[in-house]
Formats: sequence, C-alpha cells, structure tokens
Amino acid sequence: MSSSRDRRLDLAPTAAEPRAAAINGKRNASPRAAAREGDVTLSDVAYSQIEEMITTLQLAPGQAVSETYLSSTLGIGRTPVREALQRLARERLVVIHPRRGVVVSEINIQNQLKLLELRRELERLIARVAARRSTGEERKAMREIAESMEKAATTNDERLFMRLDRKFDLLFVKLARNEFLSDAIQPLQGLSRRFWYMHYKSAADMPRTAKLHADVARAIAGGDERVATQASDKLVDYIEAFTKSTLTADS
Repeated sequence: MSSSRDRRLDLAPTAAEPRAAAINGKRNASPRAAAREGDVTLSDVAYSQIEEMITTLQLAPGQAVSETYLSSTLGIGRTPVREALQRLARERLVVIHPRRGVVVSEINIQNQLKLLELRRELERLIARVAARRSTGEERKAMREIAESMEKAATTNDERLFMRLDRKFDLLFVKLARNEFLSDAIQPLQGLSRRFWYMHYKSAADMPRTAKLHADVARAIAGGDERVATQASDKLVDYIEAFTKSTLTADS
C-alpha cells in the first residue's frame, strides 16, 4: 500500500452528503480549487479526505493525529481540518481529548454488531422508499454502479470497490429524500466501511459482497419496494455473518 503522503490528493468523496459529490472527478485539483468548482467547502474537502484515510487504515485505529499534521498533509488550513475532525468525532471515527489531542477510534466487534442492528432497520426503510421515489436517471445510475461494483470485485480492485461503495451509499441515501434518514445512517457508513476494509482479506468474499450490493441497486432501479427490502436484508445478513466470522479468522 502506498504512503498516505503519496495518496493524499487521490481521494474520492465519501457518502457523507450530496454536496460532497462535487469533489468527485477533481482529485488532481488543489483542495481550494475543488471547493471553488463545486458546492462544497474546504471543511467538506478535509472531511472527505480524512474520512478515507481513516477507513482505508492510512490512519490506524489508536493513532494520534494533530490538526497541524493533517493540515500540512492535505494542504488545507487548520480551521477546516478542525471542523472536519469535529464531524468525524460525531461519527465516532476519531476521539477528541480536550487539551490532549485527537486519536483515531479503535475498532470493536461488539460495537460493530450493535451498529448493524440499527443499520438493518434504517437500510431496509431507505431501500423501500428509494425504490418508490427514484427517477429514471437515478435508476440508471444505480444500474451502472451495480455493474461497476461487480467488475471491480472480479479484478479484486479494492480501492475502486471502496470508492464505488461510497458512491452507492451516497446515491442510496439521496434517493430516500429524507434528511432525517440521512442524518441517522451517515455515522454508520464510515465505521462499517473501515471494519470491512480491515478484515475483508481474511474473512470476506468480495464478489459476493459486490453481488449483494448490486442486488439492492438493481431492485431499487426496478422500482420494486418488496424486492429492494428483501435485498437489503440479505446484504445485512451477510455483513453480520462476516462480522462474526472475523472473531475466528483473525485468531
């Protein structure tokens, strides 16, 4: 894996919120240029990049990080970095210790299982209303994501798969058209993505993971609420089984 410095500007947007999608396609631009060209702030850019550094373990669980280091690494001022860290703290990806600094949160399997209890209920609701409310263009986009995820899985392209997973999450939540659902699911997505990235080589089946995501995407694209809900349940069933399997895979 390349160093965080080599990859710091080659970071795709997260599934944080729709406006962060404007960063996509501008990874070679400076942070300020990315912010100017889209409906995003430097805080959004900092959040997007730090979130990926955490979820792809460039910043490891338990690692202490500073605003100064992140500001220098990303080429973004300390105020946007501070705002991004506060947001990441709300999502439990970092822990801010007053007067002591910032630490990347540890990964805890029991917490991950608790998270999945909530994720199951939220995602089945999102899948159902997304199938009902999505437009023709949005359904086309879902089909394209499904196909791309399956291709990435067959070539074992982990970075592309992670980016497509974020793209799926972003569109998935957008199609629900419910900001309360978005606020509820957002903190779960980064934590789930990081857990998968840490353990997928030892316990996950990437092609199966891609197929289950694609099944949800295609059910939404087909406008079938019942099938979309069932596909969502099957995806979370697999993720829960995968999570439990890490207890033995890593022992």
